[in-house]
Amino acid sequence: MGRLPWLLCCLFLSLSLAAAARAATVHQEWEISYQFKSPDCVRKLAVTINGQTPGPTIRATQGDTVVVRVKNSLLTENVAIHWHGIRQIGTPWADGTEGVTQCPILPGDTFTYTFVVDRPGTYMYHAHYGMQRSAGLNGLIVVAAARGGPDAEPFRYDGEHHVLLNDWWHKSTYEQATGLASVPLGWVGEPQSLLINGRGRFVNCSAAAAAGMTCNATLPECAAPVFAVVPGKTYRFRIASVTSLSALNFEIEGHEMTVVEADGHYVKPFVVKNLNIYSGETYSVLIKADQDPNRNYWLASNVVSREPGTPTGTAVLSYYGGRSSPRKAPPTTPPTGPAWNDTTYRFRQSVATVAHPAHVQPPPPRADRTILLLNTQNKIDGHIKWALNNVSFTLPHTPYLVAMKNGLLGAFDQRPPPETYAHQGYDIYAVQRNPNATVSDGLYRLQFGSVVDVVLQNANMLAANKSETHPWHLHGHDFWVLGYGIGRFDPAVHPAAYNLKDPILKNTVAVHPYGWTALRFKADNPGVWAFHCHIESHFFMGMGIVFEEGVERVAQLPKEITGCGMTKGGH
Repeated sequence: MGRLPWLLCCLFLSLSLAAAARAATVHQEWEISYQFKSPDCVRKLAVTINGQTPGPTIRATQGDTVVVRVKNSLLTENVAIHWHGIRQIGTPWADGTEGVTQCPILPGDTFTYTFVVDRPGTYMYHAHYGMQRSAGLNGLIVVAAARGGPDAEPFRYDGEHHVLLNDWWHKSTYEQATGLASVPLGWVGEPQSLLINGRGRFVNCSAAAAAGMTCNATLPECAAPVFAVVPGKTYRFRIASVTSLSALNFEIEGHEMTVVEADGHYVKPFVVKNLNIYSGETYSVLIKADQDPNRNYWLASNVVSREPGTPTGTAVLSYYGGRSSPRKAPPTTPPTGPAWNDTTYRFRQSVATVAHPAHVQPPPPRADRTILLLNTQNKIDGHIKWALNNVSFTLPHTPYLVAMKNGLLGAFDQRPPPETYAHQGYDIYAVQRNPNATVSDGLYRLQFGSVVDVVLQNANMLAANKSETHPWHLHGHDFWVLGYGIGRFDPAVHPAAYNLKDPILKNTVAVHPYGWTALRFKADNPGVWAFHCHIESHFFMGMGIVFEEGVERVAQLPKEITGCGMTKGGH
Protein backbone atom coordinates (compact mmCIF):
# COMPACT_ATOMS: atom_id res chain seq x y z
CA MET A 1 0.00 0.00 0.00
CA GLY A 2 1.32 3.47 -0.92
CA ARG A 3 1.90 6.07 1.74
CA LEU A 4 -0.97 8.41 0.67
CA PRO A 5 -3.73 5.75 0.70
CA TRP A 6 -2.38 4.52 4.03
CA LEU A 7 -2.56 8.04 5.49
CA LEU A 8 -6.08 8.55 4.14
CA CYS A 9 -7.17 5.23 5.60
CA CYS A 10 -5.75 6.17 8.98
CA LEU A 11 -7.40 9.60 8.83
CA PHE A 12 -10.80 8.07 7.99
CA LEU A 13 -10.41 5.53 10.80
CA SER A 14 -9.44 8.25 13.25
CA LEU A 15 -12.45 10.37 12.30
CA SER A 16 -14.76 7.37 12.62
CA LEU A 17 -13.38 6.45 16.03
CA ALA A 18 -13.63 10.06 17.18
CA ALA A 19 -17.26 10.25 16.04
CA ALA A 20 -18.04 6.99 17.83
CA ALA A 21 -16.37 8.28 20.99
CA ARG A 22 -18.49 11.46 20.87
CA ALA A 23 -21.79 9.63 20.29
CA ALA A 24 -24.14 9.77 23.25
CA THR A 25 -27.43 8.21 24.26
CA VAL A 26 -30.48 10.45 24.60
CA HIS A 27 -33.14 9.03 26.93
CA GLN A 28 -36.81 10.03 27.05
CA GLU A 29 -39.60 8.65 29.25
CA TRP A 30 -43.06 9.24 27.80
CA GLU A 31 -46.56 8.53 29.04
CA ILE A 32 -49.25 8.80 26.37
CA SER A 33 -52.64 9.81 27.73
CA TYR A 34 -55.80 11.72 26.94
CA GLN A 35 -56.03 15.11 28.63
CA PHE A 36 -58.42 18.02 28.30
CA LYS A 37 -56.60 20.76 26.40
CA SER A 38 -57.48 24.14 24.89
CA PRO A 39 -54.86 24.74 22.18
CA ASP A 40 -57.17 27.11 20.28
CA CYS A 41 -59.08 28.21 23.43
CA VAL A 42 -61.75 25.50 22.93
CA ARG A 43 -61.59 22.68 25.47
CA LYS A 44 -61.42 19.15 24.06
CA LEU A 45 -59.67 15.84 24.59
CA ALA A 46 -56.18 15.62 23.12
CA VAL A 47 -53.62 12.81 22.98
CA THR A 48 -50.67 14.08 25.01
CA ILE A 49 -47.12 13.13 25.90
CA ASN A 50 -46.47 13.63 29.61
CA GLY A 51 -49.60 15.77 29.67
CA GLN A 52 -48.54 18.08 26.84
CA THR A 53 -49.22 18.64 23.17
CA PRO A 54 -47.04 19.09 21.22
CA GLY A 55 -44.73 16.68 22.96
CA PRO A 56 -41.13 17.38 24.04
CA THR A 57 -38.56 18.26 21.41
CA ILE A 58 -35.94 15.53 21.04
CA ARG A 59 -32.50 17.16 20.77
CA ALA A 60 -29.55 15.03 19.73
CA THR A 61 -26.27 15.14 17.80
CA GLN A 62 -25.56 13.22 14.62
CA GLY A 63 -24.54 9.67 15.56
CA ASP A 64 -26.37 9.66 18.90
CA THR A 65 -28.66 6.83 19.96
CA VAL A 66 -32.16 7.90 20.96
CA VAL A 67 -34.06 5.75 23.45
CA VAL A 68 -37.73 6.58 24.04
CA ARG A 69 -39.65 4.46 26.54
CA VAL A 70 -43.34 4.82 25.75
CA LYS A 71 -46.10 3.85 28.18
CA ASN A 72 -49.56 3.74 26.61
CA SER A 73 -52.00 5.12 29.16
CA LEU A 74 -54.79 5.55 26.61
CA LEU A 75 -57.27 3.29 28.33
CA THR A 76 -59.18 2.31 25.20
CA GLU A 77 -56.71 2.90 22.36
CA ASN A 78 -53.57 1.38 20.90
CA VAL A 79 -50.68 3.61 19.87
CA ALA A 80 -47.60 3.63 17.60
CA ILE A 81 -45.13 6.49 17.04
CA HIS A 82 -43.27 7.18 13.80
CA TRP A 83 -39.93 9.02 13.79
CA HIS A 84 -40.49 10.94 10.59
CA GLY A 85 -37.30 11.42 8.53
CA ILE A 86 -35.17 9.06 10.61
CA ARG A 87 -34.12 6.27 8.24
CA GLN A 88 -33.90 3.53 10.90
CA ILE A 89 -30.84 1.91 9.34
CA GLY A 90 -30.48 -1.42 11.10
CA THR A 91 -33.62 -0.89 13.21
CA PRO A 92 -36.62 -1.18 10.85
CA TRP A 93 -38.80 -2.40 13.70
CA ALA A 94 -38.41 1.03 15.35
CA ASP A 95 -40.01 2.92 12.44
CA GLY A 96 -43.24 3.03 14.42
CA THR A 97 -45.70 2.22 11.62
CA GLU A 98 -48.54 0.05 12.87
CA GLY A 99 -49.39 -2.68 10.38
CA VAL A 100 -46.07 -2.28 8.54
CA THR A 101 -43.22 -2.57 11.06
CA GLN A 102 -44.89 -3.36 14.39
CA CYS A 103 -48.00 -4.36 16.24
CA PRO A 104 -49.39 -1.36 18.12
CA ILE A 105 -48.64 -0.70 21.77
CA LEU A 106 -51.66 -1.96 23.71
CA PRO A 107 -53.34 0.04 26.49
CA GLY A 108 -51.30 -0.29 29.66
CA ASP A 109 -48.25 -1.68 27.83
CA THR A 110 -44.79 -0.14 27.53
CA PHE A 111 -42.56 -0.24 24.46
CA THR A 112 -39.04 1.15 24.00
CA TYR A 113 -38.00 2.68 20.68
CA THR A 114 -34.22 2.67 20.15
CA PHE A 115 -32.60 4.13 17.02
CA VAL A 116 -29.60 6.10 15.77
CA VAL A 117 -29.96 9.59 14.27
CA ASP A 118 -27.45 9.31 11.46
CA ARG A 119 -28.06 12.66 9.73
CA PRO A 120 -28.25 16.21 11.08
CA GLY A 121 -31.33 18.25 10.36
CA THR A 122 -34.89 19.06 11.31
CA TYR A 123 -37.32 16.16 11.71
CA MET A 124 -40.53 15.30 13.55
CA TYR A 125 -42.38 12.48 15.24
CA HIS A 126 -46.08 11.72 15.31
CA ALA A 127 -48.61 8.97 15.93
CA HIS A 128 -48.95 6.39 13.17
CA TYR A 129 -52.02 4.53 14.38
CA GLY A 130 -55.44 5.27 12.94
CA MET A 131 -55.86 9.05 12.84
CA GLN A 132 -54.19 9.83 16.17
CA ARG A 133 -51.86 12.40 14.61
CA SER A 134 -54.89 14.68 14.33
CA ALA A 135 -55.44 14.35 18.08
CA GLY A 136 -52.16 15.96 19.13
CA LEU A 137 -49.50 13.25 19.41
CA ASN A 138 -46.59 14.97 17.66
CA GLY A 139 -43.40 16.93 18.20
CA LEU A 140 -40.00 17.93 16.79
CA ILE A 141 -36.66 16.14 16.45
CA VAL A 142 -33.63 18.43 16.09
CA VAL A 143 -30.31 16.78 15.23
CA ALA A 144 -27.13 18.87 15.34
CA ALA A 145 -24.28 18.15 12.95
CA ALA A 146 -21.31 16.25 14.40
CA ARG A 147 -18.53 18.69 15.19
CA GLY A 148 -15.84 18.67 12.53
CA GLY A 149 -17.75 16.23 10.33
CA PRO A 150 -18.52 16.47 6.60
CA ASP A 151 -22.13 17.50 7.30
CA ALA A 152 -21.25 20.77 9.02
CA GLU A 153 -23.75 23.53 8.24
CA PRO A 154 -22.71 25.69 5.24
CA PHE A 155 -24.28 28.80 6.79
CA ARG A 156 -23.98 30.85 9.97
CA TYR A 157 -26.52 32.21 12.41
CA ASP A 158 -26.65 33.66 15.92
CA GLY A 159 -29.64 31.82 17.35
CA GLU A 160 -32.50 29.56 16.40
CA HIS A 161 -36.22 29.14 16.88
CA HIS A 162 -38.46 26.12 16.32
CA VAL A 163 -41.83 26.35 14.59
CA LEU A 164 -44.24 23.40 14.51
CA LEU A 165 -47.26 24.03 12.27
CA ASN A 166 -50.49 22.09 12.67
CA ASP A 167 -54.20 22.16 11.89
CA TRP A 168 -56.84 21.45 14.51
CA TRP A 169 -60.40 20.10 14.61
CA HIS A 170 -62.97 20.14 17.37
CA LYS A 171 -64.41 16.80 16.24
CA SER A 172 -62.68 13.76 17.71
CA THR A 173 -60.62 11.47 15.51
CA TYR A 174 -63.25 8.79 16.13
CA GLU A 175 -65.91 11.03 14.56
CA GLN A 176 -63.62 11.89 11.65
CA ALA A 177 -62.70 8.26 10.94
CA THR A 178 -66.31 7.10 11.18
CA GLY A 179 -67.36 9.77 8.68
CA LEU A 180 -64.64 8.75 6.22
CA ALA A 181 -65.76 5.11 6.40
CA SER A 182 -69.46 5.93 5.95
CA VAL A 183 -71.79 5.86 2.96
CA PRO A 184 -72.31 8.59 2.00
CA LEU A 185 -68.89 9.99 2.87
CA GLY A 186 -68.75 12.21 5.94
CA TRP A 187 -65.76 14.41 5.04
CA VAL A 188 -63.64 15.80 7.88
CA GLY A 189 -64.11 19.35 6.59
CA GLU A 190 -61.68 22.21 6.95
CA PRO A 191 -59.92 22.57 10.32
CA GLN A 192 -61.32 24.97 12.90
CA SER A 193 -57.91 26.48 13.65
CA LEU A 194 -54.27 26.59 12.58
CA LEU A 195 -51.75 26.12 15.39
CA ILE A 196 -48.19 27.38 15.78
CA ASN A 197 -46.30 25.43 18.43
CA GLY A 198 -49.59 24.04 19.68
CA ARG A 199 -51.34 27.38 20.05
CA GLY A 200 -54.01 29.12 18.05
CA ARG A 201 -57.26 30.99 18.51
CA PHE A 202 -60.71 29.89 17.45
CA VAL A 203 -62.33 33.07 16.17
CA ASN A 204 -65.89 32.44 17.34
CA CYS A 205 -66.09 31.52 21.01
CA SER A 206 -69.82 32.27 21.10
CA ALA A 207 -70.43 29.68 18.37
CA ALA A 208 -68.40 27.14 20.32
CA ALA A 209 -70.44 27.86 23.43
CA ALA A 210 -73.67 27.48 21.47
CA ALA A 211 -72.44 24.04 20.33
CA GLY A 212 -71.95 23.01 23.95
CA MET A 213 -68.17 23.51 24.03
CA THR A 214 -66.13 25.49 26.53
CA CYS A 215 -64.21 28.38 24.97
CA ASN A 216 -62.07 30.87 26.88
CA ALA A 217 -60.00 33.29 24.80
CA THR A 218 -58.10 34.55 27.87
CA LEU A 219 -56.38 31.22 28.61
CA PRO A 220 -52.55 31.41 28.58
CA GLU A 221 -52.65 27.96 26.93
CA CYS A 222 -53.91 29.53 23.69
CA ALA A 223 -51.97 32.81 23.84
CA ALA A 224 -49.99 33.55 20.68
CA PRO A 225 -46.40 32.23 20.86
CA VAL A 226 -43.71 34.92 20.97
CA PHE A 227 -40.38 34.60 19.16
CA ALA A 228 -37.79 37.04 20.49
CA VAL A 229 -34.86 38.37 18.41
CA VAL A 230 -31.97 40.75 19.00
CA PRO A 231 -31.59 43.61 16.50
CA GLY A 232 -28.92 42.93 13.90
CA LYS A 233 -28.66 39.20 14.58
CA THR A 234 -29.36 36.35 12.16
CA TYR A 235 -31.72 33.57 13.21
CA ARG A 236 -32.39 30.09 11.96
CA PHE A 237 -36.06 29.12 12.05
CA ARG A 238 -36.57 25.35 11.92
CA ILE A 239 -40.07 24.84 10.51
CA ALA A 240 -42.02 21.59 10.38
CA SER A 241 -45.56 20.85 9.23
CA VAL A 242 -47.39 18.03 10.97
CA THR A 243 -50.78 19.02 9.54
CA SER A 244 -53.38 16.35 8.94
CA LEU A 245 -54.92 18.02 5.88
CA SER A 246 -53.68 21.51 5.13
CA ALA A 247 -50.93 22.68 2.81
CA LEU A 248 -49.63 25.89 4.35
CA ASN A 249 -47.90 29.10 3.43
CA PHE A 250 -45.70 30.51 6.21
CA GLU A 251 -44.55 34.12 6.44
CA ILE A 252 -42.67 36.33 8.89
CA GLU A 253 -44.04 39.80 8.28
CA GLY A 254 -41.46 42.24 6.93
CA HIS A 255 -38.61 39.73 6.95
CA GLU A 256 -37.36 37.89 3.90
CA MET A 257 -36.43 34.25 4.48
CA THR A 258 -33.44 32.45 2.98
CA VAL A 259 -34.19 28.74 2.57
CA VAL A 260 -31.14 26.66 3.60
CA GLU A 261 -32.41 23.19 4.57
CA ALA A 262 -35.18 20.84 3.49
CA ASP A 263 -35.90 17.49 5.17
CA GLY A 264 -32.42 17.32 6.68
CA HIS A 265 -30.50 18.23 3.51
CA TYR A 266 -28.80 21.52 2.70
CA VAL A 267 -30.39 23.60 -0.03
CA LYS A 268 -28.84 25.95 -2.55
CA PRO A 269 -29.93 29.13 -0.75
CA PHE A 270 -32.81 31.07 -2.24
CA VAL A 271 -34.85 33.96 -0.86
CA VAL A 272 -38.62 33.94 -0.42
CA LYS A 273 -41.18 36.32 1.02
CA ASN A 274 -43.16 33.33 2.23
CA LEU A 275 -42.64 29.58 2.30
CA ASN A 276 -44.98 26.89 0.98
CA ILE A 277 -44.79 23.85 3.25
CA TYR A 278 -46.72 20.61 2.91
CA SER A 279 -47.63 18.05 5.55
CA GLY A 280 -44.57 16.01 6.52
CA GLU A 281 -42.02 18.53 5.24
CA THR A 282 -39.39 20.39 7.26
CA TYR A 283 -37.35 23.45 6.31
CA SER A 284 -34.80 25.77 7.83
CA VAL A 285 -34.79 29.43 6.87
CA LEU A 286 -32.52 32.29 7.92
CA ILE A 287 -33.85 35.75 8.74
CA LYS A 288 -32.01 38.94 9.63
CA ALA A 289 -33.49 40.94 12.51
CA ASP A 290 -33.10 44.22 10.64
CA GLN A 291 -36.52 45.87 10.91
CA ASP A 292 -37.87 48.59 13.23
CA PRO A 293 -37.35 47.12 16.72
CA ASN A 294 -40.06 49.30 18.28
CA ARG A 295 -42.97 47.28 16.92
CA ASN A 296 -43.91 43.61 16.73
CA TYR A 297 -44.40 41.52 13.58
CA TRP A 298 -46.69 38.67 12.65
CA LEU A 299 -45.74 35.11 11.98
CA ALA A 300 -48.57 33.87 9.78
CA SER A 301 -49.72 30.45 8.62
CA ASN A 302 -52.31 30.31 5.82
CA VAL A 303 -54.00 27.46 3.96
CA VAL A 304 -53.07 27.07 0.28
CA SER A 305 -54.09 24.55 -2.39
CA ARG A 306 -57.54 24.19 -0.78
CA GLU A 307 -60.13 26.94 -0.64
CA PRO A 308 -59.52 28.22 2.90
CA GLY A 309 -62.19 27.80 5.53
CA THR A 310 -59.80 28.42 8.40
CA PRO A 311 -58.53 31.77 9.70
CA THR A 312 -54.83 32.63 9.63
CA GLY A 313 -52.72 31.03 12.34
CA THR A 314 -50.56 33.63 14.08
CA ALA A 315 -47.62 34.16 16.40
CA VAL A 316 -45.53 37.24 17.24
CA LEU A 317 -41.95 38.25 16.43
CA SER A 318 -40.67 40.70 19.03
CA TYR A 319 -37.35 42.59 19.24
CA TYR A 320 -35.38 42.72 22.48
CA GLY A 321 -34.95 46.29 23.68
CA GLY A 322 -37.84 47.61 21.59
CA ARG A 323 -40.60 49.79 23.00
CA SER A 324 -43.37 47.29 22.19
CA SER A 325 -44.48 44.73 24.77
CA PRO A 326 -43.59 41.20 23.56
CA ARG A 327 -47.22 40.08 23.77
CA LYS A 328 -48.71 43.14 22.13
CA ALA A 329 -50.42 42.40 18.82
CA PRO A 330 -48.61 43.97 15.83
CA PRO A 331 -50.22 47.15 14.46
CA THR A 332 -50.99 45.52 11.11
CA THR A 333 -53.35 42.88 9.76
CA PRO A 334 -51.76 39.39 9.64
CA PRO A 335 -50.42 38.50 6.17
CA THR A 336 -52.83 36.40 4.12
CA GLY A 337 -50.19 34.87 1.83
CA PRO A 338 -50.51 34.19 -1.90
CA ALA A 339 -53.75 33.22 -3.60
CA TRP A 340 -54.74 29.78 -2.34
CA ASN A 341 -55.17 28.43 -5.89
CA ASP A 342 -51.96 29.85 -7.39
CA THR A 343 -50.45 26.49 -8.34
CA THR A 344 -47.77 28.11 -10.49
CA TYR A 345 -46.37 30.03 -7.51
CA ARG A 346 -46.07 26.87 -5.45
CA PHE A 347 -44.75 24.82 -8.38
CA ARG A 348 -41.92 27.29 -8.95
CA GLN A 349 -40.80 27.05 -5.32
CA SER A 350 -40.71 23.26 -5.60
CA VAL A 351 -38.51 23.48 -8.70
CA ALA A 352 -36.22 26.06 -7.02
CA THR A 353 -35.40 23.64 -4.18
CA VAL A 354 -32.13 21.96 -5.24
CA ALA A 355 -29.05 20.70 -3.39
CA HIS A 356 -26.42 23.04 -1.97
CA PRO A 357 -23.41 23.11 -4.36
CA ALA A 358 -21.07 21.85 -1.64
CA HIS A 359 -23.42 19.06 -0.59
CA VAL A 360 -24.59 17.52 -3.84
CA GLN A 361 -25.01 13.75 -3.71
CA PRO A 362 -25.39 12.77 -7.37
CA PRO A 363 -28.13 10.22 -8.05
CA PRO A 364 -27.41 7.01 -9.93
CA PRO A 365 -27.54 7.83 -13.66
CA ARG A 366 -30.38 5.44 -14.40
CA ALA A 367 -33.00 3.28 -12.71
CA ASP A 368 -33.27 -0.49 -12.68
CA ARG A 369 -37.04 -0.29 -12.27
CA THR A 370 -39.72 2.34 -12.82
CA ILE A 371 -43.08 2.37 -11.05
CA LEU A 372 -45.67 4.74 -12.51
CA LEU A 373 -48.52 5.45 -10.07
CA LEU A 374 -51.78 7.09 -11.12
CA ASN A 375 -53.42 8.76 -8.12
CA THR A 376 -57.23 8.75 -8.36
CA GLN A 377 -60.35 9.07 -6.26
CA ASN A 378 -62.56 5.99 -6.57
CA LYS A 379 -65.61 4.13 -5.27
CA ILE A 380 -65.66 0.68 -3.70
CA ASP A 381 -69.07 -0.68 -2.67
CA GLY A 382 -70.34 2.88 -2.38
CA HIS A 383 -67.42 4.03 -0.21
CA ILE A 384 -65.25 6.83 -1.55
CA LYS A 385 -61.60 5.77 -1.57
CA TRP A 386 -58.24 6.84 -2.95
CA ALA A 387 -56.32 4.45 -5.16
CA LEU A 388 -53.04 3.95 -7.03
CA ASN A 389 -53.41 2.31 -10.42
CA ASN A 390 -56.98 1.50 -9.37
CA VAL A 391 -55.93 -0.32 -6.19
CA SER A 392 -56.83 1.14 -2.80
CA PHE A 393 -54.39 0.24 -0.03
CA THR A 394 -55.38 -1.35 3.24
CA LEU A 395 -53.14 -2.40 6.14
CA PRO A 396 -52.94 -6.09 7.11
CA HIS A 397 -53.69 -7.29 10.63
CA THR A 398 -50.21 -8.82 10.88
CA PRO A 399 -47.42 -6.28 10.22
CA TYR A 400 -45.54 -6.99 7.00
CA LEU A 401 -42.15 -7.04 8.71
CA VAL A 402 -43.34 -9.56 11.30
CA ALA A 403 -45.12 -11.71 8.71
CA MET A 404 -42.19 -11.83 6.29
CA LYS A 405 -39.56 -12.59 8.93
CA ASN A 406 -41.72 -15.42 10.29
CA GLY A 407 -42.80 -16.88 6.93
CA LEU A 408 -46.49 -16.07 7.46
CA LEU A 409 -47.36 -15.89 3.78
CA GLY A 410 -51.08 -15.93 4.45
CA ALA A 411 -50.92 -12.67 6.38
CA PHE A 412 -51.26 -10.49 3.28
CA ASP A 413 -51.96 -10.69 -0.45
CA GLN A 414 -48.92 -12.18 -2.18
CA ARG A 415 -49.89 -10.65 -5.53
CA PRO A 416 -48.00 -7.38 -6.17
CA PRO A 417 -49.99 -4.28 -7.08
CA PRO A 418 -49.76 -3.01 -10.69
CA GLU A 419 -46.62 -1.03 -11.59
CA THR A 420 -48.16 1.16 -14.27
CA TYR A 421 -51.41 2.19 -15.90
CA ALA A 422 -52.60 2.81 -19.47
CA HIS A 423 -51.04 6.26 -19.49
CA GLN A 424 -51.06 6.87 -23.23
CA GLY A 425 -54.84 7.05 -23.45
CA TYR A 426 -55.62 8.46 -20.01
CA ASP A 427 -57.05 11.97 -19.72
CA ILE A 428 -55.94 13.28 -16.32
CA TYR A 429 -58.21 16.33 -16.67
CA ALA A 430 -61.44 14.31 -17.00
CA VAL A 431 -63.54 12.47 -14.45
CA GLN A 432 -62.55 8.86 -14.99
CA ARG A 433 -65.10 6.78 -16.88
CA ASN A 434 -65.01 3.84 -14.48
CA PRO A 435 -64.56 4.96 -10.86
CA ASN A 436 -64.63 1.44 -9.43
CA ALA A 437 -61.47 0.09 -7.81
CA THR A 438 -60.25 -2.87 -5.78
CA VAL A 439 -58.70 -3.16 -2.32
CA SER A 440 -55.38 -4.88 -1.62
CA ASP A 441 -52.71 -5.21 1.05
CA GLY A 442 -50.14 -6.51 -1.43
CA LEU A 443 -46.72 -4.87 -1.59
CA TYR A 444 -43.89 -4.15 -4.02
CA ARG A 445 -40.80 -6.33 -3.55
CA LEU A 446 -37.64 -4.54 -4.60
CA GLN A 447 -34.32 -6.18 -5.42
CA PHE A 448 -31.90 -5.21 -2.68
CA GLY A 449 -29.45 -2.56 -3.87
CA SER A 450 -31.46 -1.74 -6.97
CA VAL A 451 -32.27 1.81 -8.11
CA VAL A 452 -35.97 2.56 -8.26
CA ASP A 453 -37.81 5.43 -9.96
CA VAL A 454 -41.32 6.29 -8.83
CA VAL A 455 -43.44 8.74 -10.82
CA LEU A 456 -46.53 10.01 -9.03
CA GLN A 457 -49.24 11.21 -11.42
CA ASN A 458 -52.06 13.39 -10.13
CA ALA A 459 -55.44 13.44 -11.87
CA ASN A 460 -58.99 14.71 -11.66
CA MET A 461 -61.11 13.61 -8.71
CA LEU A 462 -64.68 12.27 -8.79
CA ALA A 463 -65.95 15.84 -9.07
CA ALA A 464 -65.27 17.68 -12.33
CA ASN A 465 -62.45 20.24 -12.53
CA LYS A 466 -60.96 19.29 -9.18
CA SER A 467 -57.46 18.02 -8.33
CA GLU A 468 -55.63 18.40 -5.03
CA THR A 469 -52.04 18.60 -3.79
CA HIS A 470 -50.74 15.38 -2.24
CA PRO A 471 -47.55 15.33 -0.11
CA TRP A 472 -45.97 11.87 -0.36
CA HIS A 473 -43.69 10.54 2.38
CA LEU A 474 -41.28 7.60 2.08
CA HIS A 475 -40.25 5.76 5.24
CA GLY A 476 -36.73 4.40 5.63
CA HIS A 477 -35.20 6.47 2.82
CA ASP A 478 -34.34 9.82 1.37
CA PHE A 479 -35.02 10.12 -2.35
CA TRP A 480 -33.77 12.39 -5.11
CA VAL A 481 -36.44 14.67 -6.54
CA LEU A 482 -35.69 14.42 -10.25
CA GLY A 483 -38.47 16.54 -11.67
CA TYR A 484 -41.92 18.07 -11.56
CA GLY A 485 -44.44 18.69 -14.30
CA ILE A 486 -47.98 19.84 -14.96
CA GLY A 487 -50.04 17.57 -17.19
CA ARG A 488 -49.65 13.90 -18.06
CA PHE A 489 -46.22 12.33 -17.58
CA ASP A 490 -44.82 10.71 -20.70
CA PRO A 491 -42.14 8.08 -19.91
CA ALA A 492 -40.80 8.40 -23.46
CA VAL A 493 -40.25 12.15 -23.17
CA HIS A 494 -39.96 13.62 -19.68
CA PRO A 495 -37.08 11.56 -18.19
CA ALA A 496 -34.72 13.30 -20.64
CA ALA A 497 -35.27 16.52 -18.67
CA TYR A 498 -34.65 15.02 -15.21
CA ASN A 499 -32.34 16.99 -12.95
CA LEU A 500 -29.37 14.66 -12.47
CA LYS A 501 -26.98 17.51 -11.65
CA ASP A 502 -28.08 18.78 -8.24
CA PRO A 503 -31.43 17.26 -7.21
CA ILE A 504 -32.43 17.76 -3.60
CA LEU A 505 -32.73 14.72 -1.35
CA LYS A 506 -35.99 14.66 0.61
CA ASN A 507 -38.30 12.25 2.42
CA THR A 508 -41.55 14.09 1.61
CA VAL A 509 -42.51 15.74 -1.68
CA ALA A 510 -45.59 17.42 -3.12
CA VAL A 511 -47.49 16.27 -6.19
CA HIS A 512 -49.25 19.36 -7.51
CA PRO A 513 -52.80 19.47 -8.92
CA TYR A 514 -52.94 17.80 -12.36
CA GLY A 515 -49.17 17.37 -12.06
CA TRP A 516 -46.51 14.72 -11.70
CA THR A 517 -43.44 14.31 -9.53
CA ALA A 518 -40.54 11.94 -10.30
CA LEU A 519 -38.23 10.60 -7.59
CA ARG A 520 -35.39 8.08 -7.40
CA PHE A 521 -34.06 6.07 -4.48
CA LYS A 522 -31.79 3.16 -3.81
CA ALA A 523 -33.37 0.10 -2.21
CA ASP A 524 -30.48 -0.40 0.21
CA ASN A 525 -32.14 -0.29 3.66
CA PRO A 526 -33.31 -3.78 4.68
CA GLY A 527 -36.88 -3.74 5.87
CA VAL A 528 -40.47 -2.98 4.91
CA TRP A 529 -41.30 0.66 4.31
CA ALA A 530 -44.52 2.59 3.84
CA PHE A 531 -44.87 5.19 1.07
CA HIS A 532 -48.05 7.22 1.35
CA CYS A 533 -49.83 10.53 1.14
CA HIS A 534 -49.18 12.38 4.38
CA ILE A 535 -52.70 13.78 4.52
CA GLU A 536 -54.16 11.75 7.36
CA SER A 537 -57.60 11.18 5.84
CA HIS A 538 -56.16 10.28 2.41
CA PHE A 539 -53.94 7.52 3.81
CA PHE A 540 -56.92 6.32 5.86
CA MET A 541 -58.88 6.14 2.57
CA GLY A 542 -56.23 4.07 0.78
CA MET A 543 -53.62 6.44 -0.69
CA GLY A 544 -50.47 4.49 -0.01
CA ILE A 545 -48.23 1.55 -0.93
CA VAL A 546 -45.49 -0.48 0.77
CA PHE A 547 -41.99 -1.50 -0.39
CA GLU A 548 -40.00 -4.54 0.80
CA GLU A 549 -36.25 -4.77 0.29
CA GLY A 550 -33.67 -7.14 1.72
CA VAL A 551 -35.92 -8.33 4.52
CA GLU A 552 -33.82 -11.49 4.82
CA ARG A 553 -30.96 -9.23 5.99
CA VAL A 554 -32.96 -7.85 8.92
CA ALA A 555 -31.74 -9.05 12.32
CA GLN A 556 -33.94 -11.01 14.70
CA LEU A 557 -37.03 -8.99 15.55
CA PRO A 558 -37.77 -7.89 19.12
CA LYS A 559 -40.66 -9.97 20.44
CA GLU A 560 -42.30 -6.78 21.70
CA ILE A 561 -43.35 -5.78 18.16
CA THR A 562 -45.48 -8.96 17.80
CA GLY A 563 -48.76 -10.01 19.39
CA CYS A 564 -51.37 -9.05 16.80
CA GLY A 565 -52.91 -10.73 13.76
CA MET A 566 -51.36 -14.13 13.16
CA THR A 567 -48.92 -13.59 16.06
CA LYS A 568 -51.55 -13.23 18.79
CA GLY A 569 -50.31 -14.70 22.03
CA GLY A 570 -46.67 -14.09 21.08
CA HIS A 571 -46.43 -10.61 22.63
